[in-house]
Amino acid sequence: MYQPKPIDTGDVRLSEDILELTERIAENAHEVWAQGRIAEGWTYGETKDSVLKTTPCLVPYSELPESEKDYDRNTALETLKLIQKLGYKITKD
Repeated sequence: MYQPKPIDTGDVRLSEDILELTERIAENAHEVWAQGRIAEGWTYGETKDSVLKTTPCLVPYSELPESEKDYDRNTALETLKLIQKLGYKITKD
């Protein structure tokens, strides 16, 4: 049975300026996801239906329920932490 083993990033502390990226990355992740779904023929619908290819999440990021935004935020945050954990530096020009 598959047991996920993500790299532990619990010890990583991000600076405030890097933390500010979280929301931007989360929003962009949603945009990329939505673009992919639309390209696959999905449309907005009140409920998710894999046969009809409808989902209530095909809306702008600002209109998503907080639970959906939190999913994208967590992905963004863990990605930023992983980058730092692996020894990379993020700098702004």
